[in-house]
Amino acid sequence: MSGAPRVVDGDTLVLQNTRVRLFGIDAPEARQTCKRASGQLWACGKAATLQLQKLASHGVRCTGQETDRYGRLIAVCRADGRDINAQMVARGAAFAYRKYSRDYVGQETQAKRAALGIWQGAAEQPADVRAQGRAGDPPPKLGCAIKGNISARGHLYHLPGTRAYAATRINPKRGERWFCSEAAARAAGWRRAGG
Repeated sequence: MSGAPRVVDGDTLVLQNTRVRLFGIDAPEARQTCKRASGQLWACGKAATLQLQKLASHGVRCTGQETDRYGRLIAVCRADGRDINAQMVARGAAFAYRKYSRDYVGQETQAKRAALGIWQGAAEQPADVRAQGRAGDPPPKLGCAIKGNISARGHLYHLPGTRAYAATRINPKRGERWFCSEAAARAAGWRRAGG
């Protein structure tokens, strides 16, 4: 099928009233933030959506035969003769989704070496972000993704992309909270987990 799509997020679009999930890639969630090498947070989910809009702006042709559990067509989409799934990964706007395919691992390796997009700093896997949302954590405000957790080891903060981040749950009733910067967390008397 082909035509002008409506882009939903960095790996999903609607084409001819059919929801299409781009095969072999996993883009940051729409409200997800990532970290630059400087430590500054940025809206990587919004950037991924904008990148797909740019790539698909002249229309796409998508081919696929399988659907996922949400009823979306799993497809490879092309624009101007180029595989836009591959382009998203090559530009650092999406991860190669190794759980389902290894087709775009080469593009991911090159983007990582060049520190493009999500590879310029720490980025949490979108699957972990989705799992966190299903677990009931309130979504952080844009740019405020540092988790302040209280445990037997004291008041610790966890940065996106670190080992325990996805497993850490925030319970405001216990005094746990989100921080917008490491400086704010330290100023509130919290210390970096693992540090």
